[in-house]
Amino acid sequence: MAPFDLNQIDDAFIDDPYETLAELRRKTPVHRNADGSIYLTRHDDCLATYRSRQMSSDKEVAFGEKFGACPLKTHHTTSLIFNDPPYHTVVRKLIAGAFTPRKLAEMERLIEGIVDRLLDRVEDLGELDLIADFGMMLPTEIISFMLGVPEEYRAKLRGYSIAILGALDPVVPPDRLAAGNRAVEEFGAILSDLIDHRRRNPDGAGEGEVLEALIFGEHDGRRLTEEELIQNCIFLLNAGHETTTSLVGNSVGLFLDYPSEHKRLLDAPGLIGPAVEECLRMESPLQIGNRLASDDIDLPSGETIPAGTYIHTSIAAANRDPEVFDSPDRFDIARRPNPHIAFITGIHVCLGASLARMEGKIALGRFFARFPNLAADGPRTRLGLARFRGYTALPIRVR
Repeated sequence: MAPFDLNQIDDAFIDDPYETLAELRRKTPVHRNADGSIYLTRHDDCLATYRSRQMSSDKEVAFGEKFGACPLKTHHTTSLIFNDPPYHTVVRKLIAGAFTPRKLAEMERLIEGIVDRLLDRVEDLGELDLIADFGMMLPTEIISFMLGVPEEYRAKLRGYSIAILGALDPVVPPDRLAAGNRAVEEFGAILSDLIDHRRRNPDGAGEGEVLEALIFGEHDGRRLTEEELIQNCIFLLNAGHETTTSLVGNSVGLFLDYPSEHKRLLDAPGLIGPAVEECLRMESPLQIGNRLASDDIDLPSGETIPAGTYIHTSIAAANRDPEVFDSPDRFDIARRPNPHIAFITGIHVCLGASLARMEGKIALGRFFARFPNLAADGPRTRLGLARFRGYTALPIRVR
């Protein structure tokens, strides 16, 4: 194996990282990159990192060095994911008010209607790009309802999401940084107008909208500030858009690659729940997480990570660890147990995990039931990012 450095990965790794990750997991599971950061590939080590209170998610210093003073830094250091308690605790509780059981029940009805309308369009097309014509449109519609985004802005949402998330890759060229900064500024301005409108019209929220809960929700007398509102609305776009698009695309890609499992699901549609979990394990939309060791930490593998070490967790490798998963490279839609970490764990466990699972079960369950004769219709194109795994194009036929 050639020397591996996460900061020097190429298109071949992005296209298929799993053989390299398996070798790292066997030979150097606590792998030191040239910049001194650590890349973890074992499930137990990643799990311990996420659960440890000696780990920090605060990126004020790291993103200051990476981005400088710019909209990307403001966004990523204000939103929920890259912060520690007590700020993280307060903001998470405020945002959680948008994901109550009542809101999720509203969302379920809304998602079913959106999926059925999109599938009508898929049927009319017959031959389509799954990403552009279904996978991307699904979260666009859902998040637009959640944030009250008007029709004229919806086509821009995936571009904003990819541009902002793309800046989180280990190495980011100047043009991608510029695109990310533009996306934060443009979408932030749109959100500012939407927030002002909802404040003036608090009773005008439609079904499934969570914006009013974010604006008016309180925890111990604390509300989100204007900046926190804007940046955490952008966070909700990023957390739910590209990952949902990729969940749908990756899942359909897997079923195309494993026709026996496709038939198995058609014969037993009740397996859609565990099938979604297996798709998340095999091809997690989020591939890499990050933490900073705020104190020395002893890993289950026996190594001690010194305080101040920057850690990359390979979700992709952990989800195929043979110490945890039998035949980890086998796609098994009835796999149980399935302790994947696609939604991370610990205090930063994905706030929208229940919503994401609901979206996956509804969208994929109805898609496969309606179009049992699914077939590939041309070459696929991968999303060219290391941290996030998905497709930019997946041509298919449904009849």
